[in-house]
Amino acid sequence: MASQGQGEHLGIIRYILLATILVLLLAIFLFWRIDNARAERFRLALLNQIVPNVTFLTSPIKSVGRMVTNMTSYADVYKQNKRLQLELNEMKKWREAALQLEQKNAKLRALNNLKLSPSLLWITGEIIADSGSPFNSSILINLGTDDGVLDGAAVADGLGLVGRISGVEKKLSRVILLSDVKSFVPAMIEPNNQEAIVRGNNSSVPSIDFIRGTSKIKPGSRIYTSGRGGIFPAGILIGKAILSPEKKIRTRLAANLSQLDYVRVIINRNLKIPAKAGSVIKNYEIQ
Repeated sequence: MASQGQGEHLGIIRYILLATILVLLLAIFLFWRIDNARAERFRLALLNQIVPNVTFLTSPIKSVGRMVTNMTSYADVYKQNKRLQLELNEMKKWREAALQLEQKNAKLRALNNLKLSPSLLWITGEIIADSGSPFNSSILINLGTDDGVLDGAAVADGLGLVGRISGVEKKLSRVILLSDVKSFVPAMIEPNNQEAIVRGNNSSVPSIDFIRGTSKIKPGSRIYTSGRGGIFPAGILIGKAILSPEKKIRTRLAANLSQLDYVRVIINRNLKIPAKAGSVIKNYEIQ
């Protein structure tokens, strides 16, 4: 019974203290809302006594507040950094695509720089496969009979002659490159207009054979197609004459056969290519 009475007594005391605190807080609130000069002076005097004595309590609170603010800032910076990384990766993809487009545009513009006679028709195509080997050099392009390509037509890039068509289907064609051993191009060498044959030898510097004339060919002389035989139109640049280490005159091709992307298939309006010229040449080479 004594313990029960003591518990009730402590409960009453707690209620009284709680009520007193509430009344005190209400009184302070009301006093703080009084707009009076004397009340303002009293409030300042009270704060002057209290604030310096509770600084040790406000400092940790301010520190915790700063930590929370910093953590929030760090979280925002981390999110922003992740977003910027994603944007950077996306920009890298677009940059690579832009560089590839720029290279393609440059190569296509180079095709337009190749000087051709107004009587010549040409079709631009893209290389889709390289079927070269140690014994032959050829490529496949995405042009065929549906595009007006004829068997035996000359093929060039933006710098000079590349080869000739040897085999045509509806959607693609095979191009025998100048470096192939089956490639024979009637040529004319400046400045004396000497006629010769540029013959492929599975290297980047084809041979010059069957030279007509007694004048010696000087290194650096430009070599063009002569138009003999009606296969290759006249006046297409092949390359320049050079002197090989074996002291033989060879041809340094104007076109870079190892870096072909786009080519022109050239069709002469005036000179008609013989029917099935590619197969005729092929049959001749097999014999």
